Amino acid sequence: MTRYWVAIHHPDDYDPATAEDEAMHRAIDVLNEEMVAAGVRIFVGGLEPVRRAMALRAGPDGAVRAAEGPHLATREHVAGFWVLEAANLDEALAWGRKAAIACRAPVEVRAFN
Repeated sequence: MTRYWVAIHHPDDYDPATAEDEAMHRAIDVLNEEMVAAGVRIFVGGLEPVRRAMALRAGPDGAVRAAEGPHLATREHVAGFWVLEAANLDEALAWGRKAAIACRAPVEVRAFN
């Protein structure tokens, strides 16, 4: 079995108060329950909004500097993710499809090395 990262992406200006409703929350709960029942879910977590991120960078002098905001300047960011244990990529992609529907958002699936 291989472990897969299934990540949900949101635009930087994502506002859960206007984008999410009870039906979406229930769909995500049902998906989580299904993952647990199937024995594939290892971990699940949502992330704070990207505006609360802190980026750390080591300089040539070895000092590490912190800056407010994300490390990468993009229009989308990872909003949450699952770590799943699946038999193969096809199975992980099937879970990713369900996540895209439940979360109403783009999903990225990658295997851990």
